[in-house]
Amino acid sequence: MSPGLLSAGLGSVPVQQAYLDVSQGNRVFDSLYDSDLPPLAEDCASWWPAVLDRADSAPADIVPGLLTSTLERADLEVRARGEASCTFLAHPPSDGQSGASKKLSETPRPDLQTTAFEVRDAGLHDLASIARNLPPDDLLIAAARPREDSDDLIAIGIAGQGFDGNLTSDSTRMDGYVLSTDVAPTVLDHFGLSIPAEMSGQPISSEGSVDAPAIESLEDRLDVISSRRGPVVGLNIAIWLAALALVTLLSRGRLARPAVQITGLTIVYLPLVLLLGAAIEPGETAEALLVLLGAPALAAATLAVLGGYRALAAASAVTVCAYAIDVIAGSPLTALSLLGPNPGLGVRFYGIGNELEAILAVLVVAGAGAALAGFAPEASRRRCAVAFVASGLLAAVVFAAGRFGADVGAAIVLPVGAAVAAVVVAGRGRRAMLWLVLAAPLAILALLALVDLISGANAHLTRSVLDAGGLGDLSDVAQRRLQLSANSFGRPVLLAFLPLVALIALIAVVKRDRLRAWVGGSRAMRAGLAGALAATALGTLANDSGALLLEVGTAYLLVFLGFAWGEGSRRATPPSRAG
Repeated sequence: MSPGLLSAGLGSVPVQQAYLDVSQGNRVFDSLYDSDLPPLAEDCASWWPAVLDRADSAPADIVPGLLTSTLERADLEVRARGEASCTFLAHPPSDGQSGASKKLSETPRPDLQTTAFEVRDAGLHDLASIARNLPPDDLLIAAARPREDSDDLIAIGIAGQGFDGNLTSDSTRMDGYVLSTDVAPTVLDHFGLSIPAEMSGQPISSEGSVDAPAIESLEDRLDVISSRRGPVVGLNIAIWLAALALVTLLSRGRLARPAVQITGLTIVYLPLVLLLGAAIEPGETAEALLVLLGAPALAAATLAVLGGYRALAAASAVTVCAYAIDVIAGSPLTALSLLGPNPGLGVRFYGIGNELEAILAVLVVAGAGAALAGFAPEASRRRCAVAFVASGLLAAVVFAAGRFGADVGAAIVLPVGAAVAAVVVAGRGRRAMLWLVLAAPLAILALLALVDLISGANAHLTRSVLDAGGLGDLSDVAQRRLQLSANSFGRPVLLAFLPLVALIALIAVVKRDRLRAWVGGSRAMRAGLAGALAATALGTLANDSGALLLEVGTAYLLVFLGFAWGEGSRRATPPSRAG
């Protein structure tokens, strides 16, 4: 059998929800339904109407039993027995009669010659026997039973013509990893049937040769991404900040400014070192030490060689380019880094996630300001504006295109941030800013849509927006993102930092003249920070993880402000004279 890992749900879901997701070829977070999944009743017909009513409450095209009804409309028989029988025997109406009111039978229909699709429970011994005796034209899909209310990945295997390597799909673009929603499209594709638009999954295929150790290694890495973020990322940042405070205290403030700059560069290099960690896959202690020592070493070396804004620009450029090269090459390292999209949650499996989007919004826009301030301090306003727009649009194409970063949010926040920076540095009025802010993301979205259609990228932008069935489907997409964004503000980890973000914002407003003075010596740096602030604010409003983008974006804005504080002091200090 071709082996792989299966994501059984978005986060932790009940077992029957996992089966429903298979039957409908689509899934959303449980929080988007208006109620919990009702317990399975002894009589499937009494359970099914409640399931359908619950599905109607979700802001998405959720059609439980869509696989069954599609097969039966093609006059193909469906048989089911065992734990999942209610899910696959009950289905939506296909001929004017309620699917739940039909007689649910486990026996073959006499008017059909072939059993098209059968679901059953089986042990490993039974599975081996079935696989050995599988007819040449049949397809066998076997998946381990999902664990109740667990987000653990489960094993899946497929035997049949064309399956001779590790499993993958266009949903994940990851060797050895597929989704529960990919099963229904795979079945329909096997029978040569069209896949309904309501199904978000993609047919499963196999690539290369069977490599079970590679799948085990992938599972090991996916299992630790979420749990390692605290000790490897959060704890190391706390250590760096504690070291900064200690240096400042022991030096009585004399070393505060260079220490702030080194700490800032360390945090800018953090995503780069985490990408390296994904490449070598060390243990937790080794990865923590790699980050703890590697990022400060890079920061100190960069500051010593380049100094000032050039060092900040170089650190930003190297980090951004590393991720750009990785996504362009189609490498899985971005997804497997601790700042990646966390595929184990079952949401995003390739390209960049919300954490990186928030970081890149600052590194690209404010980093361009640092580059202009450090390498071209005498550049004209016009050239600075062109540089901001060019860097923002180029980054948007790389990180938002379906074949690369595949992040729709990047197509909005990066052009807007670049546009605001360009208007500020050019000294234009509010009307020019408004036009640029509106035109830039629309232009880049149109370009990306064209690129996705030509290249056949079949990315999130194409499936969720271009393939939408009308304004109703587009409103569902918007409602879903807004609900998830609102829910993100209630997550305990993020909620704990929101008061700090509010306090920082209040101080920034009250002390805005002092902050302006920190970057007053560089028009380009001031414009870059304004653009990065606009990108962070818009990302908070437009993204389905608004609180996350707000907090991460705020942290990196503070890094750039702190660096500007240290640089402003250095520039303001007159050189000493001999004698």
